[in-house]
Amino acid sequence: QVQLVESGGGLVQAGGSLRLSCAASGSIFRINVLGWYRQAPGKQREPVAVIISGASTNYADSVKGRFTISRDTAKNTVYLQMNSLEPEDTAVYYCNAWLQSSLIERSKDYWGQGTQVTVSS
Repeated sequence: QVQLVESGGGLVQAGGSLRLSCAASGSIFRINVLGWYRQAPGKQREPVAVIISGASTNYADSVKGRFTISRDTAKNTVYLQMNSLEPEDTAVYYCNAWLQSSLIERSKDYWGQGTQVTVSS
């Protein structure tokens, strides 16, 4: 079984910073993609940033230049450094992993439980 555990959310004033972490544990053979998504009240879940196995990254237009995704391959951990936060960034942030749990298993999607980020104006 695979678990994704997020940490680092909280309340911050506009213009401030937060760093989210997500550690993957359990039966992991290969992680192909790690990413962060968010869901604001009354809205659909949307992608924020992803990092692919070769360290290629992609960001939503709304966070480019403010957020940075990175990974520690040895720790199976992905980070999201969020700077210049805006009230519009308020949401529950979810960690996502597209990974293979063993050599014979197909890659599957796994999600964390979510961590709340609230940005006050």
